[in-house]
Amino acid sequence: MFSGSIVALITPFTLDGEVDYASLKKLVDYHVEAGTDGIVAVGTTGESATLTVEEHVKVVAKTVEFANGRIPVIAGTGANATHEAVTFSRLLSNVGIAGCLSVTPYYNKPTQEGLYQHYKAISEETDIPQILYNVPGRTGVDLLPETVARLSALDNIVALKDATGDLDRVQRHRELCGEDFILLSGDDSTGLDFVKLGGQGVISVTNNIAAADMAKMMQLALDGKFEEANIINERLMPLHKNLFVESSPIPVKWAACKMGLIENGIIRLPLTELSEQAKPIVAKAMTEACIY
Repeated sequence: MFSGSIVALITPFTLDGEVDYASLKKLVDYHVEAGTDGIVAVGTTGESATLTVEEHVKVVAKTVEFANGRIPVIAGTGANATHEAVTFSRLLSNVGIAGCLSVTPYYNKPTQEGLYQHYKAISEETDIPQILYNVPGRTGVDLLPETVARLSALDNIVALKDATGDLDRVQRHRELCGEDFILLSGDDSTGLDFVKLGGQGVISVTNNIAAADMAKMMQLALDGKFEEANIINERLMPLHKNLFVESSPIPVKWAACKMGLIENGIIRLPLTELSEQAKPIVAKAMTEACIY
């Protein structure tokens, strides 16, 4: 159901800080034309933490509208309060999304049992397929493989986005969760290796500005053509690394603006636009990757 090259889509803003829906439509069309396999709307890269509830729901709904059935849309629905994550799942249940991506509760630092009960409560409130999202570097909590295995037994929890970068977990998750459970990388630098080890794809930041390359690389990898996939991956590696030279999505929004995909690199506080010191680093990575 979920595989290949999935973009963790940025949310563009106008100069006065409102959501730029014209640019959002342009981004959706760009990904359809490039062959991207899916869109995550309002995930971490989409600045979910700084959108209002109303904006969050509207951006997802508009992304589905702009996609018009041409590409599946997954909604970011995670929150650090279980009731809030449930609310997002309910509010978005009828807009046409293919699934929900739910990050582990941040700041609270729940136990493994707390994480299990959090996701169980969400799964009981919706029939929409749920993708677990583990990114300890941002949330301060690690969803362990044994807990993922418990959750994979619930009917509508179908996948995991693993952004730990720990490749040893791929086999561990496969052993514990079975062959039908979908494993997606959330780390561009190790995404191809993740697929080589048995993952089904990557939810990617790099994809925002190198969509066609990411789509081709993932298709080659899923076809077992790893040597050809490696050639593309090595070329994109400067992006995989330097799009995180400052907190994401700061660098990728600047890069997308430079490519003309969005009107500006506006980002909401407490994040700020790309620093003057970092701009040459990102620009060099774009040149090395042959995308600009």
